[in-house]
Amino acid sequence: MVWSVFLQSMNKKKVVFLGSKPVGYSCFEYLLQQKDALQIEVTGLLTQERKEFRGPADLTVLAEQYGVPVIADLNALPECDLLYSVQYHRILHAEHIGRARQAAVNLHMAPLPEYRGSNQFAFAIIDGKKEFGTTIHLMDTRIDHGDILFQRRFEIPKHCWVNHLYELTVAASVKLFRYTLKHLIDGNYTPVSQASLVAAKGTSLHYRHEIADLKRIDLNWDAEKINRHVRATMMPGFEPPYCEVDKQKVYFTKAVLNG
Repeated sequence: MVWSVFLQSMNKKKVVFLGSKPVGYSCFEYLLQQKDALQIEVTGLLTQERKEFRGPADLTVLAEQYGVPVIADLNALPECDLLYSVQYHRILHAEHIGRARQAAVNLHMAPLPEYRGSNQFAFAIIDGKKEFGTTIHLMDTRIDHGDILFQRRFEIPKHCWVNHLYELTVAASVKLFRYTLKHLIDGNYTPVSQASLVAAKGTSLHYRHEIADLKRIDLNWDAEKINRHVRATMMPGFEPPYCEVDKQKVYFTKAVLNG
């Protein structure tokens, strides 16, 4: 009996999870809940300590409940079969990706190859897109660049605001994570090169600092452009969009009008 348990343990695939934010928490929680059914061992968590994600979305508390070691930094990553990243804040180098024997994957909350990097929700609204999505892809040393394994797309509601698009994408991302987890662990997927889709879908790469320029509204723009920029950058908890009057920022606010 002891020998049988030992063999089962040896045959389990080892998974290391990298993630943060509520979406990372939801995915990590599901991974832990399914570990016995999927015959996996979660051997480590690497996360980002941020005060706004403590409490109900604190991944370290969840790791402690399940006896999962919390890893101090990327250089301490153990070897594993699967390295899974969901909203992890740092770029992995080849030496980190190489710790995964089977695959190192990332859940990117945007459709690929269209929107790589940051501020994807804002740019989709500014670009007037009618469709958005979320993608699980292999990691390489470039930002959101590896082959696509799974993707879920959905329609963007008319006159959508950035916080609503974010919420829709979180929900779609958690569903995609859950639906594909067993397929991913079993190696049941066919990678699709992003380069093969660029001609049909287009591609872009955006960085965090770009959001500052997106929030600066020029009142000489036409009304539709102003509308899109305001809806794209009015994210609760962050600086709102603004225009400049006498070298001072005048912020836009969102109000519900009756009638």
